[in-house]
Amino acid sequence: MKRPSKTPVTLVALITALSLLGDSMLYIVLPLYWKEAGLDSIWQVGILLSINRFIRMPFNPLVGWLYHRISLRSGLIIAVTLGTITTIGYGLASSFIVWVILRSLWGIAWSFFRIGGLSTVVLYSQEGNRGQSMGVYNGLYRTGSLGGMLLGGLLVPLFGMQTIAILFGCLSLVGIPLVLFYLAPINRGDEEQSSLPATMTLSRSTLFVIASGFIVTLLFQGVFASTISSLLEHLYGVKVSLFGLVLSVAFFSGLLQSLRWVWEPYLASRFGRWSDGKAGRLPLLILSLTGASLTFGLMSVAMSITYWTLVAIIVMIWATALTTLTDALASDAAKHTNVVSFLTLYSICQDVGAALGPFLGYLLIGLHYGFSALYWGGSLIFAVLTITWLIIYRRQQRVGAMNSRGMEL
Repeated sequence: MKRPSKTPVTLVALITALSLLGDSMLYIVLPLYWKEAGLDSIWQVGILLSINRFIRMPFNPLVGWLYHRISLRSGLIIAVTLGTITTIGYGLASSFIVWVILRSLWGIAWSFFRIGGLSTVVLYSQEGNRGQSMGVYNGLYRTGSLGGMLLGGLLVPLFGMQTIAILFGCLSLVGIPLVLFYLAPINRGDEEQSSLPATMTLSRSTLFVIASGFIVTLLFQGVFASTISSLLEHLYGVKVSLFGLVLSVAFFSGLLQSLRWVWEPYLASRFGRWSDGKAGRLPLLILSLTGASLTFGLMSVAMSITYWTLVAIIVMIWATALTTLTDALASDAAKHTNVVSFLTLYSICQDVGAALGPFLGYLLIGLHYGFSALYWGGSLIFAVLTITWLIIYRRQQRVGAMNSRGMEL
Protein backbone atom coordinates (compact mmCIF):
# COMPACT_ATOMS: atom_id res chain seq x y z
CA MET A 1 0.00 0.00 0.00
CA LYS A 2 1.29 3.43 -0.88
CA ARG A 3 1.69 5.98 1.85
CA PRO A 4 -0.28 9.18 1.31
CA SER A 5 1.41 12.39 0.36
CA LYS A 6 0.65 13.94 3.70
CA THR A 7 2.25 17.36 3.35
CA PRO A 8 -0.48 19.27 1.44
CA VAL A 9 -3.32 17.52 3.29
CA THR A 10 -1.68 18.09 6.67
CA LEU A 11 -0.90 21.69 5.80
CA VAL A 12 -4.45 22.54 4.77
CA ALA A 13 -5.82 20.75 7.85
CA LEU A 14 -3.57 22.75 10.18
CA ILE A 15 -4.43 26.03 8.43
CA THR A 16 -8.10 25.18 8.89
CA ALA A 17 -7.51 24.31 12.55
CA LEU A 18 -5.94 27.74 13.19
CA SER A 19 -8.96 29.47 11.71
CA LEU A 20 -11.34 27.30 13.75
CA LEU A 21 -9.95 28.56 17.06
CA GLY A 22 -12.16 31.64 17.17
CA ASP A 23 -15.33 29.91 16.00
CA SER A 24 -15.00 27.07 18.52
CA MET A 25 -14.18 29.47 21.33
CA LEU A 26 -17.58 31.13 20.88
CA TYR A 27 -19.49 27.95 21.70
CA ILE A 28 -17.92 27.97 25.16
CA VAL A 29 -17.60 31.66 26.05
CA LEU A 30 -20.40 33.48 24.19
CA PRO A 31 -23.21 31.92 26.29
CA LEU A 32 -21.36 33.20 29.39
CA TYR A 33 -19.96 36.55 28.19
CA TRP A 34 -22.73 37.72 25.87
CA LYS A 35 -23.05 41.05 27.68
CA GLU A 36 -19.34 41.72 27.30
CA ALA A 37 -19.79 40.96 23.58
CA GLY A 38 -22.33 43.78 23.28
CA LEU A 39 -25.43 41.60 22.99
CA ASP A 40 -28.77 42.52 24.51
CA SER A 41 -30.27 39.12 25.26
CA ILE A 42 -29.30 35.45 25.57
CA TRP A 43 -31.56 34.46 22.65
CA GLN A 44 -29.21 36.35 20.35
CA VAL A 45 -26.48 33.85 21.26
CA GLY A 46 -28.51 31.00 19.80
CA ILE A 47 -28.96 32.86 16.53
CA LEU A 48 -25.27 33.73 16.27
CA LEU A 49 -24.12 30.17 16.93
CA SER A 50 -26.36 28.77 14.20
CA ILE A 51 -26.54 31.43 11.49
CA ASN A 52 -23.15 30.46 10.04
CA ARG A 53 -24.54 27.03 9.16
CA PHE A 54 -27.66 28.39 7.50
CA ILE A 55 -25.65 30.93 5.48
CA ARG A 56 -23.57 28.11 3.99
CA MET A 57 -26.54 26.56 2.25
CA PRO A 58 -27.01 29.29 -0.38
CA PHE A 59 -23.30 30.13 -0.53
CA ASN A 60 -21.91 26.60 -1.03
CA PRO A 61 -22.98 26.54 -4.72
CA LEU A 62 -21.42 29.97 -5.25
CA VAL A 63 -18.17 28.89 -3.61
CA GLY A 64 -18.15 25.72 -5.71
CA TRP A 65 -18.68 27.85 -8.84
CA LEU A 66 -15.75 30.07 -7.80
CA TYR A 67 -13.48 27.06 -7.26
CA HIS A 68 -14.08 26.19 -10.92
CA ARG A 69 -12.58 29.56 -11.86
CA ILE A 70 -9.84 30.12 -9.28
CA SER A 71 -7.02 27.94 -8.03
CA LEU A 72 -7.17 25.92 -4.84
CA ARG A 73 -4.54 28.20 -3.30
CA SER A 74 -6.59 31.30 -4.10
CA GLY A 75 -9.68 29.78 -2.52
CA LEU A 76 -7.78 28.91 0.66
CA ILE A 77 -6.31 32.42 0.85
CA ILE A 78 -9.85 33.82 0.64
CA ALA A 79 -10.89 31.43 3.41
CA VAL A 80 -8.02 32.41 5.71
CA THR A 81 -8.58 36.11 5.05
CA LEU A 82 -12.28 35.89 5.86
CA GLY A 83 -11.53 33.74 8.90
CA THR A 84 -9.00 36.26 10.20
CA ILE A 85 -11.34 39.22 9.68
CA THR A 86 -14.21 37.48 11.47
CA THR A 87 -12.13 36.25 14.42
CA ILE A 88 -10.52 39.64 15.05
CA GLY A 89 -13.98 41.13 14.58
CA TYR A 90 -15.26 39.00 17.48
CA GLY A 91 -12.99 41.03 19.73
CA LEU A 92 -14.18 44.37 18.34
CA ALA A 93 -17.91 43.82 17.76
CA SER A 94 -20.26 45.71 20.04
CA SER A 95 -23.72 45.16 18.54
CA PHE A 96 -25.90 42.27 17.44
CA ILE A 97 -25.99 43.41 13.79
CA VAL A 98 -22.19 43.43 13.57
CA TRP A 99 -22.10 39.96 15.11
CA VAL A 100 -24.61 38.69 12.54
CA ILE A 101 -22.42 40.02 9.72
CA LEU A 102 -19.29 38.45 11.22
CA ARG A 103 -20.92 35.06 11.76
CA SER A 104 -22.30 35.14 8.21
CA LEU A 105 -18.82 35.88 6.85
CA TRP A 106 -17.47 32.97 8.86
CA GLY A 107 -20.09 30.71 7.24
CA ILE A 108 -18.79 31.77 3.82
CA ALA A 109 -15.20 31.24 4.98
CA TRP A 110 -16.06 27.73 6.14
CA SER A 111 -17.56 26.93 2.71
CA PHE A 112 -14.18 27.80 1.17
CA PHE A 113 -12.36 25.75 3.82
CA ARG A 114 -14.61 22.71 3.54
CA ILE A 115 -14.79 22.44 -0.25
CA GLY A 116 -11.10 23.36 -0.56
CA GLY A 117 -10.07 20.85 2.10
CA LEU A 118 -12.03 17.97 0.60
CA SER A 119 -10.68 18.88 -2.84
CA THR A 120 -7.15 18.82 -1.43
CA VAL A 121 -7.65 15.26 -0.22
CA VAL A 122 -8.91 14.16 -3.64
CA LEU A 123 -6.20 15.96 -5.61
CA TYR A 124 -3.25 14.98 -3.41
CA SER A 125 -4.18 11.39 -2.57
CA GLN A 126 -4.14 8.15 -4.52
CA GLU A 127 -6.47 5.17 -4.78
CA GLY A 128 -4.70 3.19 -2.06
CA ASN A 129 -4.37 5.90 0.58
CA ARG A 130 -7.36 8.21 0.19
CA GLY A 131 -9.05 6.96 3.35
CA GLN A 132 -5.99 7.63 5.47
CA SER A 133 -5.59 11.07 3.90
CA MET A 134 -9.21 11.86 4.73
CA GLY A 135 -8.67 10.67 8.29
CA VAL A 136 -5.55 12.83 8.63
CA TYR A 137 -7.44 15.85 7.31
CA ASN A 138 -10.53 15.36 9.49
CA GLY A 139 -8.53 14.55 12.59
CA LEU A 140 -6.09 17.44 12.37
CA TYR A 141 -8.47 20.25 11.49
CA ARG A 142 -10.69 19.32 14.43
CA THR A 143 -7.82 20.01 16.81
CA GLY A 144 -8.79 23.63 16.17
CA SER A 145 -12.16 22.91 17.78
CA LEU A 146 -10.47 21.33 20.78
CA GLY A 147 -7.95 24.18 21.09
CA GLY A 148 -10.61 26.86 20.73
CA MET A 149 -12.83 25.33 23.41
CA LEU A 150 -10.10 24.54 25.91
CA LEU A 151 -7.94 27.65 25.43
CA GLY A 152 -10.98 29.90 25.14
CA GLY A 153 -12.50 28.51 28.32
CA LEU A 154 -9.19 28.87 30.13
CA LEU A 155 -7.93 32.23 28.86
CA VAL A 156 -11.07 34.32 28.37
CA PRO A 157 -11.84 34.50 32.12
CA LEU A 158 -8.27 35.72 32.68
CA PHE A 159 -7.74 38.14 29.80
CA GLY A 160 -11.20 38.84 28.39
CA MET A 161 -12.87 37.79 25.14
CA GLN A 162 -11.63 40.81 23.21
CA THR A 163 -7.96 40.03 23.81
CA ILE A 164 -8.25 36.31 23.11
CA ALA A 165 -10.34 36.81 19.96
CA ILE A 166 -7.74 39.18 18.53
CA LEU A 167 -4.98 36.73 19.51
CA PHE A 168 -6.78 33.85 17.75
CA GLY A 169 -7.34 36.08 14.72
CA CYS A 170 -3.61 36.82 14.49
CA LEU A 171 -2.86 33.10 14.75
CA SER A 172 -5.24 32.32 11.90
CA LEU A 173 -3.46 34.94 9.77
CA VAL A 174 -0.40 32.65 9.84
CA GLY A 175 -2.30 30.51 7.34
CA ILE A 176 -1.69 32.95 4.47
CA PRO A 177 2.13 32.61 4.33
CA LEU A 178 1.73 28.86 4.88
CA VAL A 179 -0.49 28.64 1.79
CA LEU A 180 1.74 30.92 -0.29
CA PHE A 181 5.09 29.36 0.56
CA TYR A 182 4.37 25.73 1.42
CA LEU A 183 1.35 24.66 -0.65
CA ALA A 184 2.60 23.82 -4.13
CA PRO A 185 0.51 25.55 -6.80
CA ILE A 186 -1.67 23.53 -9.13
CA ASN A 187 -2.74 25.36 -12.24
CA ARG A 188 -6.33 25.24 -13.38
CA GLY A 189 -5.55 22.87 -16.23
CA ASP A 190 -4.04 20.32 -13.87
CA GLU A 191 -6.94 20.67 -11.46
CA GLU A 192 -9.48 20.14 -14.21
CA GLN A 193 -7.53 17.15 -15.48
CA SER A 194 -7.35 15.75 -11.96
CA SER A 195 -11.11 16.02 -11.64
CA LEU A 196 -11.54 13.88 -14.78
CA PRO A 197 -15.06 14.54 -16.17
CA ALA A 198 -15.96 18.16 -16.74
CA THR A 199 -19.58 17.53 -15.76
CA MET A 200 -21.03 15.80 -12.72
CA THR A 201 -22.77 12.45 -13.11
CA LEU A 202 -24.53 10.68 -10.25
CA SER A 203 -25.18 6.95 -9.96
CA ARG A 204 -27.40 5.28 -7.38
CA SER A 205 -24.31 4.40 -5.35
CA THR A 206 -22.98 7.96 -5.31
CA LEU A 207 -26.42 9.30 -4.40
CA PHE A 208 -26.47 6.92 -1.47
CA VAL A 209 -23.02 8.15 -0.40
CA ILE A 210 -24.49 11.67 -0.27
CA ALA A 211 -27.55 10.41 1.64
CA SER A 212 -25.30 8.61 4.13
CA GLY A 213 -23.22 11.74 4.68
CA PHE A 214 -26.43 13.70 5.27
CA ILE A 215 -27.75 11.20 7.85
CA VAL A 216 -24.44 10.86 9.72
CA THR A 217 -24.21 14.65 9.99
CA LEU A 218 -27.89 14.97 10.94
CA LEU A 219 -27.64 12.47 13.81
CA PHE A 220 -24.17 13.22 15.16
CA GLN A 221 -23.43 16.90 14.48
CA GLY A 222 -27.10 17.86 14.62
CA VAL A 223 -29.05 15.70 17.08
CA PHE A 224 -26.29 14.36 19.34
CA ALA A 225 -24.30 17.59 19.73
CA SER A 226 -27.33 19.80 20.32
CA THR A 227 -29.39 17.59 22.66
CA ILE A 228 -26.75 15.86 24.79
CA SER A 229 -27.01 18.41 27.60
CA SER A 230 -30.80 18.24 27.61
CA LEU A 231 -30.68 14.44 27.57
CA LEU A 232 -28.35 14.38 30.56
CA GLU A 233 -30.58 16.78 32.47
CA HIS A 234 -33.63 14.66 31.59
CA LEU A 235 -31.95 11.48 32.88
CA TYR A 236 -29.90 12.74 35.84
CA GLY A 237 -30.95 16.28 36.74
CA VAL A 238 -28.82 19.43 36.68
CA LYS A 239 -25.78 17.73 38.25
CA VAL A 240 -24.10 14.36 37.79
CA SER A 241 -21.81 12.48 40.17
CA LEU A 242 -18.99 10.55 38.50
CA PHE A 243 -16.12 8.92 40.39
CA GLY A 244 -16.94 10.99 43.44
CA LEU A 245 -16.97 14.28 41.53
CA VAL A 246 -20.14 16.35 41.32
CA LEU A 247 -20.29 18.15 37.98
CA SER A 248 -22.87 20.38 36.34
CA VAL A 249 -24.57 18.86 33.32
CA ALA A 250 -23.35 21.71 31.11
CA PHE A 251 -19.72 21.19 32.09
CA PHE A 252 -19.93 17.41 31.90
CA SER A 253 -21.52 17.43 28.42
CA GLY A 254 -18.84 19.84 27.16
CA LEU A 255 -16.08 17.72 28.69
CA LEU A 256 -17.56 14.58 27.19
CA GLN A 257 -17.80 15.99 23.68
CA SER A 258 -14.27 17.41 23.86
CA LEU A 259 -12.97 13.85 24.29
CA ARG A 260 -13.74 13.22 20.63
CA TRP A 261 -11.48 16.04 19.51
CA VAL A 262 -8.69 14.55 21.65
CA TRP A 263 -8.70 11.14 19.96
CA GLU A 264 -9.79 12.35 16.52
CA PRO A 265 -6.30 13.03 15.03
CA TYR A 266 -5.19 9.48 15.82
CA LEU A 267 -8.38 7.46 15.49
CA ALA A 268 -9.74 9.12 12.33
CA SER A 269 -6.45 8.45 10.57
CA ARG A 270 -6.56 4.80 11.69
CA PHE A 271 -10.11 4.27 10.48
CA GLY A 272 -9.16 5.81 7.15
CA ARG A 273 -6.06 3.65 6.86
CA TRP A 274 -7.96 0.47 7.71
CA SER A 275 -10.52 1.30 5.03
CA ASP A 276 -7.69 1.59 2.48
CA GLY A 277 -6.87 -2.11 2.96
CA LYS A 278 -7.78 -5.02 0.73
CA ALA A 279 -11.17 -5.53 2.36
CA GLY A 280 -12.13 -1.99 1.38
CA ARG A 281 -14.33 0.61 3.07
CA LEU A 282 -17.69 -1.09 3.02
CA PRO A 283 -17.07 -3.87 5.60
CA LEU A 284 -15.76 -1.28 8.08
CA LEU A 285 -18.65 1.06 7.23
CA ILE A 286 -21.20 -1.73 7.77
CA LEU A 287 -19.56 -2.68 11.08
CA SER A 288 -19.61 0.95 12.26
CA LEU A 289 -23.24 1.43 11.22
CA THR A 290 -24.17 -1.76 13.06
CA GLY A 291 -22.42 -0.52 16.20
CA ALA A 292 -24.13 2.86 15.96
CA SER A 293 -27.55 1.25 15.49
CA LEU A 294 -27.05 -0.87 18.64
CA THR A 295 -25.76 1.93 20.89
CA PHE A 296 -27.31 5.23 19.77
CA GLY A 297 -30.72 4.43 21.25
CA LEU A 298 -29.21 3.17 24.52
CA MET A 299 -28.24 6.74 25.35
CA SER A 300 -31.89 7.51 26.11
CA VAL A 301 -32.10 4.66 28.65
CA ALA A 302 -31.73 5.45 32.36
CA MET A 303 -28.73 3.61 33.82
CA SER A 304 -25.85 4.43 36.12
CA ILE A 305 -23.93 7.50 34.96
CA THR A 306 -20.77 5.39 34.64
CA TYR A 307 -22.37 2.97 32.19
CA TRP A 308 -24.10 5.80 30.36
CA THR A 309 -20.77 7.61 29.92
CA LEU A 310 -19.23 4.43 28.51
CA VAL A 311 -22.10 4.11 26.02
CA ALA A 312 -21.72 7.77 25.02
CA ILE A 313 -17.98 7.32 24.42
CA ILE A 314 -18.65 4.27 22.23
CA VAL A 315 -21.21 6.26 20.25
CA MET A 316 -18.66 9.05 19.69
CA ILE A 317 -16.12 6.48 18.46
CA TRP A 318 -18.70 5.32 15.91
CA ALA A 319 -19.19 8.99 15.03
CA THR A 320 -15.48 9.33 14.27
CA ALA A 321 -15.53 6.17 12.16
CA LEU A 322 -18.66 7.02 10.19
CA THR A 323 -17.67 10.63 9.54
CA THR A 324 -14.27 9.51 8.23
CA LEU A 325 -15.68 6.67 6.14
CA THR A 326 -18.51 8.64 4.51
CA ASP A 327 -16.11 11.48 3.69
CA ALA A 328 -13.67 8.94 2.22
CA LEU A 329 -16.43 7.38 0.12
CA ALA A 330 -17.39 10.87 -1.05
CA SER A 331 -13.79 11.53 -2.08
CA ASP A 332 -13.78 8.21 -3.98
CA ALA A 333 -16.95 9.26 -5.77
CA ALA A 334 -15.57 12.72 -6.53
CA LYS A 335 -12.56 11.19 -8.28
CA HIS A 336 -14.90 9.63 -10.83
CA THR A 337 -16.90 12.76 -11.61
CA ASN A 338 -16.37 16.51 -11.44
CA VAL A 339 -14.51 16.96 -8.14
CA VAL A 340 -15.65 20.44 -7.11
CA SER A 341 -19.27 20.02 -8.24
CA PHE A 342 -19.71 16.74 -6.40
CA LEU A 343 -18.02 17.92 -3.21
CA THR A 344 -20.12 21.09 -3.29
CA LEU A 345 -23.31 19.01 -3.43
CA TYR A 346 -22.00 16.73 -0.68
CA SER A 347 -21.13 19.71 1.55
CA ILE A 348 -24.56 21.27 0.99
CA CYS A 349 -26.28 18.07 2.12
CA GLN A 350 -24.07 17.87 5.20
CA ASP A 351 -24.89 21.47 6.11
CA VAL A 352 -28.60 20.76 5.72
CA GLY A 353 -28.22 17.78 8.04
CA ALA A 354 -26.30 19.81 10.64
CA ALA A 355 -28.96 22.53 10.53
CA LEU A 356 -31.98 20.19 10.62
CA GLY A 357 -30.63 18.08 13.48
CA PRO A 358 -31.21 20.60 16.30
CA PHE A 359 -34.60 21.58 14.86
CA LEU A 360 -35.86 17.99 14.65
CA GLY A 361 -34.25 17.11 17.97
CA TYR A 362 -35.97 19.82 19.98
CA LEU A 363 -39.20 19.25 18.09
CA LEU A 364 -39.29 15.63 19.24
CA ILE A 365 -38.00 15.95 22.81
CA GLY A 366 -40.95 18.16 23.64
CA LEU A 367 -43.25 15.18 23.09
CA HIS A 368 -44.06 12.39 25.55
CA TYR A 369 -41.18 9.89 25.45
CA GLY A 370 -39.51 12.35 23.09
CA PHE A 371 -35.90 11.44 23.94
CA SER A 372 -36.62 7.74 23.46
CA ALA A 373 -38.30 8.42 20.12
CA LEU A 374 -35.41 10.62 19.01
CA TYR A 375 -32.53 8.32 19.92
CA TRP A 376 -34.16 4.98 19.14
CA GLY A 377 -35.38 6.53 15.91
CA GLY A 378 -31.72 7.33 15.16
CA SER A 379 -30.83 3.70 15.86
CA LEU A 380 -33.53 2.59 13.43
CA ILE A 381 -32.15 4.91 10.73
CA PHE A 382 -28.64 3.52 11.28
CA ALA A 383 -30.07 -0.01 11.01
CA VAL A 384 -31.72 0.82 7.67
CA LEU A 385 -28.41 2.27 6.43
CA THR A 386 -26.63 -0.89 7.58
CA ILE A 387 -29.00 -3.17 5.66
CA THR A 388 -28.84 -1.00 2.53
CA TRP A 389 -25.05 -0.86 2.46
CA LEU A 390 -24.91 -4.62 3.13
CA ILE A 391 -27.13 -5.22 0.10
CA ILE A 392 -24.90 -2.94 -2.03
CA TYR A 393 -21.77 -4.73 -0.76
CA ARG A 394 -23.17 -8.21 -1.46
CA ARG A 395 -24.39 -7.15 -4.90
CA GLN A 396 -20.96 -5.76 -5.78
CA GLN A 397 -19.32 -8.95 -4.58
CA ARG A 398 -21.61 -11.00 -6.79
CA VAL A 399 -20.91 -9.00 -9.93
CA GLY A 400 -17.19 -8.70 -9.19
CA ALA A 401 -17.30 -4.91 -8.93
CA MET A 402 -15.32 -4.71 -5.70
CA ASN A 403 -11.89 -3.07 -5.92
CA SER A 404 -9.04 -2.67 -3.43
CA ARG A 405 -10.69 0.40 -1.84
CA GLY A 406 -13.93 -1.41 -1.19
CA MET A 407 -16.26 0.22 -3.72
CA GLU A 408 -16.26 1.04 -7.41
CA LEU A 409 -18.02 4.41 -7.65
